[in-house]
Amino acid sequence: MIKYIIVDDEPLAHELIEEFCSMLPHLQLEKHCYNALEAMQFLNSNTVDFMFLDLNMPKLKGFDFLRTLTNPPKVIVTTAYKEYALEGFELNVSDYLLKPFSFERLVKAVNTVIGTQTPSNTNPKEVITAKTENHRFFIKGDKKYHQIISDDILFIEAYGNYTKLFLKNEMIVSHEKISAFEALLSKDNFLRVHKSFIVALDKIKLIEGNRIIIDQHKIPIGQTYKNSISKLYNS
Repeated sequence: MIKYIIVDDEPLAHELIEEFCSMLPHLQLEKHCYNALEAMQFLNSNTVDFMFLDLNMPKLKGFDFLRTLTNPPKVIVTTAYKEYALEGFELNVSDYLLKPFSFERLVKAVNTVIGTQTPSNTNPKEVITAKTENHRFFIKGDKKYHQIISDDILFIEAYGNYTKLFLKNEMIVSHEKISAFEALLSKDNFLRVHKSFIVALDKIKLIEGNRIIIDQHKIPIGQTYKNSISKLYNS
């Protein structure tokens, strides 16, 4: 397991980061720290692989706290202030997440950390690939957290800055963009067929011209995705 802590004075930031990281089963949250002094005390007697670090905190700012550590873990900065990026580079920060950030962007940051400090029994790509082995994950929609079983997904449709998940018995609007689901779901079971659509391969009823039929739904095939579709029946 790859261990991490969250250092941020905003409870909502903790909730968002923990929600995203819960979708990555090789990550284990060790501690919620709501200020730098609390994090300092924890790290004096515990070891973690990396931490999410906010910069604008009371008592001791994020980078000032980082300078006090003689052997700091890898750091993913989470902040609303992009002007500190250069200072973070000088402190060997692994990545810099500008609030508000998406699930997809957090995954990239985590993979950057894993790529620079990987336990001997962990493949750097496992954070992305292994999470699909559980075939379930949580998404936020309508101020609730819905547990999704991937086998229930028929297809996914982009919906502005949101995404519609069409399941066997319901449709849920997610706060994530379609690109986040493309990164999350197994490419063996799901295929992007249009800039606005991802389909479950085992739910395809038939392919007719430039359309895919799933139940009573007709999903368009994008011009740039036709080669991928043709491989399904020409292989």
